[in-house]
Order: sequence, then structure tokens, then C-alpha cells
Amino acid sequence: MRVALAMLMAIHGIAHTAGFAESWRLAPASGVPYRTTVFGGRLDLGDSGIRTIGVLWLGVAIAFLCVAAATVLDTWWWRPAAAATACASIALTFLELPQARLGTLINVIILALLLLF
Repeated sequence: MRVALAMLMAIHGIAHTAGFAESWRLAPASGVPYRTTVFGGRLDLGDSGIRTIGVLWLGVAIAFLCVAAATVLDTWWWRPAAAATACASIALTFLELPQARLGTLINVIILALLLLF
């Protein structure tokens, strides 16, 4: 079960890189239009603001990958780190709703699975 959770977190972390790539215009062929807004278009952050959000997406992606490795290795700190990373991810997905609703659901699943451990 722990390895399956680690795989879910790793895949979710990789998915977070899309937020970085989009905000830095690194993936123009993805079909996702470049936007500088959050909260469903209600708040425009401008180019530098959305790039800052992109760096946060990348940071959470790296955190998920590190926590996934720690989970497989069964380190003493993987549970609180996974919970903190999932909470940070939820905060980012709230910025991008409704497009990131699947990510929000995955974060809730991760947090629910952590309660089982």
C-alpha cells in the first residue's frame, strides 16, 4: 500500500510540472492557452506573477517526487512531509479551479490514504 501511495504521489508530482511549463511558456504545443489569471480568470497576476506561481508548481512537483522516494524508503518523516506537500498542492489547485479539479481530488485521496497510515 505504501509503494502504491508513493507511485500516486510521484505521478501527481510529474503532473505538477505542467503548471510550471504553462506559466513559463515552455509547452506551447500542449493546447493550453497562456494565461496570467487565477481564480477562474478573476485575478490577473501579470507575467511575473504567473511565473512566480509556476515556480511554486515546480517546487511542489519536486517535493512530491522527494516525498515519494522517502515513502518507498520508509523514512521517519515521509508522512508529515506528504501531508504538507498535499496541502500545498491543494492551495495551488484552488488557484487554478476549475481546470485543476482532478488535482484537488487526487490531493484529497492522498490525504485520506495518509490517515490510514
